[in-house]
Amino acid sequence: MGEGEHQEDHHHHEESLMEKIADKIHGHDSSSSSDSDNEKSNDSSSSLKSKVFRLFGRERPVYHVFGGGKPADVFLWRNKKVSAGVLGVATAIWVLFELIEYHLLTLVCHVLILALALLFLWSNASTFIHKTSPHIPKLSIPEEPVLQVVNALRIEINGGLAVLHSIASGRDPKKFLSVIAGLWVLSMLGNCCNFLTLFYIAFVLLHTVPVLYEKYDDKVDSFAEKACFEIKKQYAVFDAKVLSKVLSKIPRGPLKRD
Repeated sequence: MGEGEHQEDHHHHEESLMEKIADKIHGHDSSSSSDSDNEKSNDSSSSLKSKVFRLFGRERPVYHVFGGGKPADVFLWRNKKVSAGVLGVATAIWVLFELIEYHLLTLVCHVLILALALLFLWSNASTFIHKTSPHIPKLSIPEEPVLQVVNALRIEINGGLAVLHSIASGRDPKKFLSVIAGLWVLSMLGNCCNFLTLFYIAFVLLHTVPVLYEKYDDKVDSFAEKACFEIKKQYAVFDAKVLSKVLSKIPRGPLKRD
């Protein structure tokens, strides 16, 4: 009788586990099924557009996601000469500092020496050859753009600090584990290459991935939809079997009420 009860409990545990996994995968679909009858009365074309899966929840074209204007034109190669020039300058800087191992301070000093020497000689030589001296504009940094950049950085840094505070308070163990995993991956990338190389790789990706995605967005979104479903499925299995048991043993900090 004990063996039969053990088999029955094990079978019941497997059924509850599968039901939990199915609820996690299809929870969003079941919550929205009650409203499907009302949506059928809407326009068919708009309903089809709303069902299209877009990567990162994108609802606007890629050009508008990048803010439009000159930055979007550069990243999406609307002006090929400008985009190629920017990418070429970035490549030259990376080759200069990474491969040739030129130093930034040395480069700045050499450029200033060359520029000041040429302007000084030109200004003095113009009096002997009876030509007008070169017009040297007065350079100054405007206050408003600097304040805008600093304010934008302040908002982003405060947002990151708020997330770190929430994680350190022990309120969200899943977010804690995801941030730890992300930092660990970033540290592994730091061991493989330095900051300049990592920044250059990110810069090259910004000049290649968006334009390719804009060209083949339908195929990429279709593949991403299948990949996201499979990832959610595997995560639900992992959460139900391992993560829930581990997180239940971690003590959580007290929630503070304002």
